[in-house]
Amino acid sequence: MNAYLKIDHIDKDFERAGTRTEVLKDVTLTIDKGEFVSIIGHSGCGKSTLLNLIAGLTRVSSGAVLLENVEVNAPGPERAVVFQNHSLLPWLTVYENVNLAVNKVFAGRKSKAEKQDWVMRNLDLVQMAHARDKRPAEISGGMKQRVGIARALAMEPKILLLDEPFGALDALTRAHLQDAVMEIHARLGNTMIMITHDVDEAVLLSDRIVMMTNGPAAKIGEVLDVPIPRPRDRIALASDRTYLKSREAVLKFLYERHRFVEAAE
Repeated sequence: MNAYLKIDHIDKDFERAGTRTEVLKDVTLTIDKGEFVSIIGHSGCGKSTLLNLIAGLTRVSSGAVLLENVEVNAPGPERAVVFQNHSLLPWLTVYENVNLAVNKVFAGRKSKAEKQDWVMRNLDLVQMAHARDKRPAEISGGMKQRVGIARALAMEPKILLLDEPFGALDALTRAHLQDAVMEIHARLGNTMIMITHDVDEAVLLSDRIVMMTNGPAAKIGEVLDVPIPRPRDRIALASDRTYLKSREAVLKFLYERHRFVEAAE
């Protein structure tokens, strides 16, 4: 059976001022439909570069990214990205920011009434329907990220790509948004790939955690299955043996990699 998403022997190099830097080397990974996969590793290991390759924002140097057996070589609405910076247009309301994406993706496919209903349905999904007429400056950072997620989901993507979406938020807001993402994943059953530095976040949200080696020429060091039943409760998991074992495995991998870098310096 063909994989839903296949990252097939990817290499990625960047060249600047005649100097070539090998960022990723021979990265191979398959992701099933409906999976939640986190990618974790130290700074400079190419996590965001890998996400950009999947999004089609950057071209591979060699190898291929295949979504449903079709090669990815450009951006497309079937791969929506939520960045750490929400990227909302400040002069538009919450509704208008989401509607902008809906109009672009569903032009000629949905009526005006259908598009309006679809915008509100996605705002409701992230509990932001009440703020539809507010502008970004009038809402909190966490609320802005909810709108960013709603905008991405409104494009009805096959894969939702999350690039450290909660990194700039305070701990409590971050926890609420993690719970919201888990609920959305449970309701929609969509495929999600998230970049994170947060071990607890990765274990809480993921079906699998992809651990990257240090750059340059980073590759996949280990892939950890997280066999914790869903739905997941963060309070109950605090003393769950499987959660603690998974957390320990990721921390051990990252610590060993950090120690290796220090020894080489």
